[in-house]
Formats: sequence, C-alpha cells, structure tokens
Amino acid sequence: MVDNTTRTALVTGANSGLGLETSALLAEDGFTRVIITARTPAKADGARQSLLARTNADVFETLTLDNDDLSTVEAAATELAKRGGKIDVLVLNAGMVPGNDLLKTVDDVEATVASTLIGHHLLTMRLIELGLIGDAARIVISGSEAARGDVPTFHPLDVDIFAAEHFDGNVEAAIEAQIRMEPPAEHNAANTYATAKQFVAWWAAELARDLPAGVTVNAVSPGSTPDTDAARNAPFFMKHVMVPMFKLIPGMSHSLPDGAGRYIEAAGYGDDVTGKFFASKPKKMTGPIEEVHLDLLDNPAAQQALWNVTTKVAGGVGYPARN
Repeated sequence: MVDNTTRTALVTGANSGLGLETSALLAEDGFTRVIITARTPAKADGARQSLLARTNADVFETLTLDNDDLSTVEAAATELAKRGGKIDVLVLNAGMVPGNDLLKTVDDVEATVASTLIGHHLLTMRLIELGLIGDAARIVISGSEAARGDVPTFHPLDVDIFAAEHFDGNVEAAIEAQIRMEPPAEHNAANTYATAKQFVAWWAAELARDLPAGVTVNAVSPGSTPDTDAARNAPFFMKHVMVPMFKLIPGMSHSLPDGAGRYIEAAGYGDDVTGKFFASKPKKMTGPIEEVHLDLLDNPAAQQALWNVTTKVAGGVGYPARN
C-alpha cells in the first residue's frame, strides 16, 4: 500500500465531471496536495469550493490552464515551478467532444486534439524539464473506447492509408494535416474525436520510451460516462439521442465515480506497466478495464511520427525526434 499523506496530484480539467470527481477521490485517498486546473480562475475557485464542501479536506490548490492556448500552459508550468514540490500523480483529463463545425485554437490546432493531447504534451514535457515530476510518478492521460474502432459511428483515421493517398507515404505530413485539420483532412465530429484518442494511445506508448525508471505513463479510458460536460459541443444526434440512450441501456454507461475510479486504478499500477492503453473489453463501454491490443494502435512507425508532429506543434518542446 502506498502512503498518500506526503503525495501531490495534479488533475487537468478539474472544474467539473471526471476531473472534479477524480480530484475528490484523490483527497479521499489521503493526498495532502491536489492541484486542480481549469480554464479560468473563477472556474478553478468554484471547483475548489465544491471539493472542500464534499471532502472537508483543505488540500486543494488552483491553477489556471487552457489547453486551447499553449501560452497558458507555459505560464502554468512556470507557476508550478515557483510553488515548488514534485507531482506524484498527473491526471491529464481535460478534453472535449467536437461539434459539427470545425473549431481551431489560437495556436492553429483542431480544438479536440489541442485539448486532449497537445496541451497535455506541453505541460508534461515542461514539468519533466523543470524537475517537477516525482521519482515514482504516475502519469495517466484520458483515452476512449472510440480509439478501438469498434464503437458505432466512431472511426479513427487510418494514417497509413491517408498518407499513401495524399502525401506520398509521408506519415508525419498526414498526421500534421489531421492535427491542424487542413485539407485534405476532413472534419467529422465522431471521427475527429476517435482519431484524437488514437493519438493519445500512441503518445503514451512513445513517452514511455524516455521516462526515467520508476515513472510510468498510460492512456486510460474512463468508459462511457455521460454525466459530464465533455459532450457540450457535440452534434445534436450525439448529444440528444446517443448520450440519453446510453443512460437507458444496461452496460452502456456508468457513474462518475466508476469513470474516475479507472484513473485511480491505473495510477496504482506498478513500475512494469507503462506505455499501455486500457479500456473496456472489446465492443464494451463499461466494466473492468484491460490492456488493448489492436493493429491500429500497435503501430510503432505511426507512434514515432505522431511524437515528432506533437513536439513540433507544441513549439518544439519534447524529447528528440524519432527516426
């Protein structure tokens, strides 16, 4: 058993839903410092007040961070360095389900992959550079069953085919077109989301290659957890038909504590479990999580290409380019 009374956790997207629930569970598990991030100071402070009322534990610190604006991520890392202390559990939870209309950030990145991956990459790499990641830290990034390719209407991009058809086989160029959502990439809400989560699984596999011994990273799907704000921008059919339907069908959704509990479970895995993607069993949306083994996810060349592009889009911040 790990003694959490001297440990620090940081949770992104913690002002509501899974992030808020995860922060509460960490405090209830004995963490004496839980840093919660939100897009604005008001949202972060509101979350802190809510968590204090629930847990009666004065362990929460707020931090403003918006993955849609990488300058705020840089500022957040700088602020953490000023505060001092090392992070033992880093839960990269922030994200969104896109709508029908393409939305891009101030950094010229498609908003889904910006919130899900690019901002988290920059934050993680800056924390490592600044020596703020603990010697036995656990990094958990939010994945999704949609990345498996077996969820109806959600189809992750086959980057090898896309690269062959449009970029003479240049996978990095194909991935960057998808991340920036520039032609010939085409935005489709469900597919854009599934592809972003596929990229998350690849990213975790690549980051694991360079982390110091004892530090781990894993992508973990929280499962179908409809009682969040993640679908606030989702298309009408997804938001008003699919999500309510999932709530009614047994096994198609579970509670916030169940979803957040998956993050907590993965944060407790040993040093030998890293670079993996955990989700429900094939074609399932809830229940126990297991390591996912699929050809579309076990693609070393694409993983390397994704790492290089992610580092480039994040301003060149990251471990050296993969070859």
